[in-house]
Amino acid sequence: MTPDSATLDGDSVLPLRERKKQRTRRALAEAALTLFSDRGFDRVTLEELTAHAEIGRSTFFRYYSSKEDVAIAAEGELWDTYTSHFAQHTGHGPALDTLRTSLTEAILSMPDGWDDRFLRTRRLAAGTPVLLDHSIVSSMKVQQRLVEILEQRLDIDSREDVRLRLLGEFALSAWRCGARNWVAGRGHGGYDKRRGHGGTKILAGRVGEAFDAIPASLSLGMD
Repeated sequence: MTPDSATLDGDSVLPLRERKKQRTRRALAEAALTLFSDRGFDRVTLEELTAHAEIGRSTFFRYYSSKEDVAIAAEGELWDTYTSHFAQHTGHGPALDTLRTSLTEAILSMPDGWDDRFLRTRRLAAGTPVLLDHSIVSSMKVQQRLVEILEQRLDIDSREDVRLRLLGEFALSAWRCGARNWVAGRGHGGYDKRRGHGGTKILAGRVGEAFDAIPASLSLGMD
């Protein structure tokens, strides 16, 4: 993940040079996703990918660190934007509310077409164990980054106060549950068999439902 993919208000606030880099980065990700989806992740070499995108290896590595990174680029874009939102959030109140607000803002700020790329990424990862593992590791890194931001903001060491690590767990768990329901068409209002119906607005709503369920989940009793 790189700061180039993180912006609070979209590409329009970036200088022209940075916007061009954004477009190149996304075009490369789109080309990679198409190749991987058509032929399978393991059957496409890095050389074939760079040739298809008409770039050199050195150019590729300026944007992505590996084939795995470019394959799940849609996730990386969201994580970069989420951590940027959270790091720059200046409001007060419960930390979990800020984590929720920042994630919602990040989802809603994703560019046009991001939801479709994210769905295609999830389908690809579901059938590719190495990508599924890479996705999990990436989310764990984001979780750790959120905890680091909390440490700086609250001046608390998470090694001594487990609450900060729990907050990171809650935020990422809410994302996973909400995104899974969105992809499957589940959530308040019934079942919709159309995967990802409603785009980022409904995705943000599903994630919000998961955050809402956290207090009740902690109080569930066992008979």
